Amino acid sequence: MKKNVIEKEVTIEGAEWEKALDAAFKKQNKNAKIDGFRKGTAPKNIFIKKYGIESLYQDAIEKVADIAYKKVLDETKAKPVIEPTLDIKSIDEKKAVFKFTIINKPEVTLGEYKNLGIKKEEAKITKKEIDEEIARLQTQFAEVVVKEKGAIEKGDTAIIDFDGYVDGKKLDGGHGENYPLEIGSNTFIPGFEDGLIGLKVGDTKELNLTFPEDYVADLKDKKVKFDVKVNEIKTKVLPKLGTEFYLDLGMDDVKTEEDLRKEIEKNLKEEKQVKIEDEYIEKCLSKAAGNMKVDINPEIIDEEVHRMMHQLAEQLKMQGLSLEQYQQFTGMDHEKMHEQMEPEAKKRVEYRYLLDAVSEKEKIEFTKDEVEAKAKEMADNYGISVDELIKAYGSMDIVKYDMQMHRAIEIVKGE
Repeated sequence: MKKNVIEKEVTIEGAEWEKALDAAFKKQNKNAKIDGFRKGTAPKNIFIKKYGIESLYQDAIEKVADIAYKKVLDETKAKPVIEPTLDIKSIDEKKAVFKFTIINKPEVTLGEYKNLGIKKEEAKITKKEIDEEIARLQTQFAEVVVKEKGAIEKGDTAIIDFDGYVDGKKLDGGHGENYPLEIGSNTFIPGFEDGLIGLKVGDTKELNLTFPEDYVADLKDKKVKFDVKVNEIKTKVLPKLGTEFYLDLGMDDVKTEEDLRKEIEKNLKEEKQVKIEDEYIEKCLSKAAGNMKVDINPEIIDEEVHRMMHQLAEQLKMQGLSLEQYQQFTGMDHEKMHEQMEPEAKKRVEYRYLLDAVSEKEKIEFTKDEVEAKAKEMADNYGISVDELIKAYGSMDIVKYDMQMHRAIEIVKGE
């Protein structure tokens, strides 16, 4: 058994247990059907004669379990990090014996957590990246027009009719009329879109292709024939660099292409710097966690996985999906999801204990005024009141804890 696991038995007996049994009797007697008595009026001895004293045990246990747990905490001075497990060792009309298994926070021995020798990269933006971003923005604001002359090229949208055949029979779902297909979008199976390049309006073509290996089971690796007719071709006309385009982008201060390139470079640099910072923090925490010694109970990891699953369920709910639907889409059951989340859960727990230990070692503290000021700043950023923020967080102590964790991260980063 690990050092941080406490097993403790506690007995509830005498007047305390009798009081719990009486409360259980009063609760159940309200709906008890006993000949000769209205509901709730039968004496306790008559009730027990019909239903047995055992029928009261479950409600009585629920009544005294919290009392028993408090006794254990008072006696052991335990500080559990997850919900304890409770076993009923014995129970009768005179007493109930509970056994609690409590897991305290594991002991953490810090290794080196400063001066980790990790170099932070500096965000640099190349001319190619700026060119690609300008092209992306032009494509985003491109006008789609009918191509009066010429053939289908990559990037064009072909308006087509098509029919698919497998083994000489029409393919279920393999029919389309006036279907808009962007060439290069990889919407259809490999070879379909490339096979249309060079065709003109009114052209027809037979495409003989093969479904890929990772396609649906009954079609993968099968030969398929598509009869295609081109009804119309649309192409993108990119906007020219100029004042009108800059205004469309919402860049009022941009007047020239040079201004645009500088603005794009600044934005790309900020985005890249955020990513670099996140990666740097991850490297620092990973190295510092690797330097510490901590033996984490599997139950703590399980608890973190369940927390992650709950968070995922809440995120899916906002998208109109249930966790069960997500599992169907991904082909994962609860057990597979648990297994997949375990490495991330373990890492989160390790980092949390690392930062807790750093906070304690460095004696990171904040005054009441500092915490309240931070809560006000956070509430203003979210556009809510401090009361609403505290309600969402749970308490001002959690705001303080959050501040301590951020300060601990700064210390690990060497800042």
